[in-house]
Amino acid sequence: MLKERMRALMVGVVAAGSLAASVLMPTATANATTPADECAQAPSWSAGANYRAKDIVKYTDGSVYIAERDNPGYNPVVSTYYWDKYVCGTGTGNPKHNSFVVTEAQFNEMFPRRNPFYTYQGMVDAMRAFPKFANTGTDTMRKQEAAAFLANVGHETGGLYYIKEINEANYPLYCDRDQPYGCPAGQAAYYGRGPIQLSWNFNYKTVGDYLGKDLLNDPWLVEEDPEIAMMTGLWYWNTQDGPGPITGHDAMVSGAGFGQSVRSINGALECDGKGPQYVQSRVTRYERFTRILGVPTGPALYC
Repeated sequence: MLKERMRALMVGVVAAGSLAASVLMPTATANATTPADECAQAPSWSAGANYRAKDIVKYTDGSVYIAERDNPGYNPVVSTYYWDKYVCGTGTGNPKHNSFVVTEAQFNEMFPRRNPFYTYQGMVDAMRAFPKFANTGTDTMRKQEAAAFLANVGHETGGLYYIKEINEANYPLYCDRDQPYGCPAGQAAYYGRGPIQLSWNFNYKTVGDYLGKDLLNDPWLVEEDPEIAMMTGLWYWNTQDGPGPITGHDAMVSGAGFGQSVRSINGALECDGKGPQYVQSRVTRYERFTRILGVPTGPALYC
């Protein structure tokens, strides 16, 4: 296996039978009261301060944010899972944001045999950490991106059925001892999990740091928490290009097409004629999902 391929997510192929904490600082808690002029009186955000859900702060650029979850002073601009922009003067808290273009009924239609672990609410909650996902461009573009992501993860998991890699013989392979942090959860702890089959200790470390979750020491969270599981898939889709030139998100919002999203996930094993049956499986799902959402597929379906 090429080292650069190891650095990308090791993605399993269903047809082949291989699916593939931050310490709270002892500082004063921010004031959670919100008078009518809450934006004018909002305290400045302070790194390391203990914030509680619904606390309102003013960031260094003057923007106002509201905490969606308790957190130990995460940066509002970076940690969008924990913070959201606040609409001043509404007195109603968070603005409605990132409403999913896929309804729960459509989600259920797409995945009629899905494992109850993969919930619609888990998907919607996970999206808060990635506000650009299925929320960029026209309504058609947003629906195409949603369909593309769900088609790819549907392929990876047999229709959102498998939660973890089924080939247990692979489990000890995903520990890269060359990493300075090693494999504290155990040699065989970093097998594929979740909608995009997150694997390898360095991937658990990277996505855990991104989300503020200690997945390096507790990788089992990905198979225990539906929201965290879906966030790992969205993390890859939105931030990683894998063996491709661009991320899955960029492929769908730039007009590059669905085929480039496949390349970013498993192009080294499937694209350019290497695994046409697997590419076709992804394309067939994408075509069905776009029909459910009532939008065209767009160009360049294959890679």
